[in-house]
Amino acid sequence: MQADFKGKTALVTGAGGGIGRAAALAFARAGARVAVVDIASAAGEETAQLIRAAGGDARFMRADVTRTADVQAMVADTVAAWGRLDCAFNNAGIEEEHMRLAECSEETFDRIMAVNVKGVWLCMKHQLGQMLAQGGGAIVNTASVAGLVGAPKMAAYSASKHAVIGLTKSAAVEYGRKNIRVNAICPGIIRTAMYDRAIAADPQVEAHAAGLHPLGRLGLADEVAAVALWLCSDAASFVTGHAHTVDGGMTAI
Repeated sequence: MQADFKGKTALVTGAGGGIGRAAALAFARAGARVAVVDIASAAGEETAQLIRAAGGDARFMRADVTRTADVQAMVADTVAAWGRLDCAFNNAGIEEEHMRLAECSEETFDRIMAVNVKGVWLCMKHQLGQMLAQGGGAIVNTASVAGLVGAPKMAAYSASKHAVIGLTKSAAVEYGRKNIRVNAICPGIIRTAMYDRAIAADPQVEAHAAGLHPLGRLGLADEVAAVALWLCSDAASFVTGHAHTVDGGMTAI
């Protein structure tokens, strides 16, 4: 049964493509009004237009999740448009790293941490303020299987995703009694533009990627989006502080 988000407002960061776009479209199909957030204006506006073309209600909001003013404005504009913020999917993230730890530059490390950790922290900080004021809500953060295990040649990325899970669990404990649930999703290897960049950087990735999953294939963005919607839905009303794998059994090995 598809979750019903009629009358609810969802905000999705990194919604210009991949998992974020899939989630924004899925929220809209389920009846939600969707704040489509991305730093890439053309891609984000395209997602919003796809929703509107299908009869949904969406607005594109450009934001750099590492900037306080942008994050504050994204939440404020969402509430100004629709009166509340029921669901937030903090999906914006980068990888930008395909090297051993000692080879990674300080600049690369700082950028990964800024987007993947500070970005999630800033988004939650301002989303939580609105959800407290309205009496509840649900937040889902995109982590990774790299937040559960080590990731060779992606040490900074792995560290950032471990941090996302830590932020998620801490917020879940702090705000559970305020009717706010906070969970994380840990995707395996998903066929997205990020995956295509990984292949371009290291062609050997594609040769063994599918075999890393007991299901024998890569995941799809729609499959991750479906879990994000479930975690935001009433069907998951007793689920919080959870790092939910969507990895084809990858971490079961």
